[in-house]
Amino acid sequence: MNYGSLKNYYTAIGYKRLSATEVDLNTSHGHEFQGVNAFRDMFGTERCEINATIHYLSDDEDEEDVSQSGTLKWYDSRENNPQRSAEFRLYYPAELNIVQNQAQPDDLIIGAQKPDKSVDILIVQAGSTWEQQLRWLFALEDDEAITGYKTRNIPEQGALDFGSQTIMERLGIELKISDDTYLDDLLITFNGVFPITRVFSGYARNTTQQNSMDDPDGTLIAWLQREEMLFRLMEKHLISERLRQGFEDDVDAFISYSLSVQNRRKSRAGQSLENHLEQIFIDHNIFYSRGKVTENKAKPDFLFPGIDEYSDRNFPENRLIMLGAKTTCKDRWRQVLPEAKRIKHKHLCTIEPGISEAQTNEMRHHDLQLVLPQELHSTFTRKQQDWLMNIDAFIAIVK
Repeated sequence: MNYGSLKNYYTAIGYKRLSATEVDLNTSHGHEFQGVNAFRDMFGTERCEINATIHYLSDDEDEEDVSQSGTLKWYDSRENNPQRSAEFRLYYPAELNIVQNQAQPDDLIIGAQKPDKSVDILIVQAGSTWEQQLRWLFALEDDEAITGYKTRNIPEQGALDFGSQTIMERLGIELKISDDTYLDDLLITFNGVFPITRVFSGYARNTTQQNSMDDPDGTLIAWLQREEMLFRLMEKHLISERLRQGFEDDVDAFISYSLSVQNRRKSRAGQSLENHLEQIFIDHNIFYSRGKVTENKAKPDFLFPGIDEYSDRNFPENRLIMLGAKTTCKDRWRQVLPEAKRIKHKHLCTIEPGISEAQTNEMRHHDLQLVLPQELHSTFTRKQQDWLMNIDAFIAIVK
């Protein structure tokens, strides 16, 4: 399932820390990104307009990531003074108020150029998980001093790995599926209708040769990747068919259908992770309960050895283990803390790469151990990696 390399989606980047004169309304009235001469490598030396989408990305759970599309102007502010060296500016119109309404000084800004020459402007909350993820995705070294703008061409490289795919999808980028081998069998098997997620997860596993007994970490990644590819393949076909039928100017019907697509994506992802973890526990002959009610109607994703032992007050608390499962964390990791009150030291499995040190430090403070497939550990800092647990180690503890 090759989604291509990063260069298929972005060809070059420019990046720096934002200054107050670029984003602070009290000091900036020019609507310009300044000190961008380095962008000549991307935009050239001629005045031009650039189609752009500006995104503001933060870790705040109460704040949705926001975006606006518009046209940026690239020009040399000294073009009428040829005796002076060029000073290029990148102007954003006032209606793109996301910059001055959301961005703060010291936020990281990344201008990522696409093959069609349009640009994604990614403004990232300083110190956030988003920053750590994008620094890793675009290979911005941890100890790199980011002052003035720097540019970099995206090199040719191998296919996107799982961590890169996850970050790209979080950015809202539709990864390009180049293999439709399974489409006919999907449509025949499920009669052209999505089955419940548990059934679809089982189908995805059966199309792989992975063995969770030998490599639970790699197997979980392979199963998740295969299910995601099959889901997107079938979804693309079904959406195309529905669009061909049209909506006869029924806006409400179109909006309703669009929302149903988004809701199906969101609900499936979390269930998929739980389904594949459950199969790994079955393969390893591990006793567990899934989604059983504990105190205050809480439903931990997994209890070991099970709900009966948890409910038995004579069963030793130090032999009880709880595992939450969340595809992404943001601030939602706190939701697992009040679940299964008998268990003080909790575990949380996620497939979110590069969570910020601020977040993982807080997890440790609350006695929450993060569990991730081994492949994703490299997206964290060296300091964090010493603390992270992989799937294989978690299985050993439960056994």
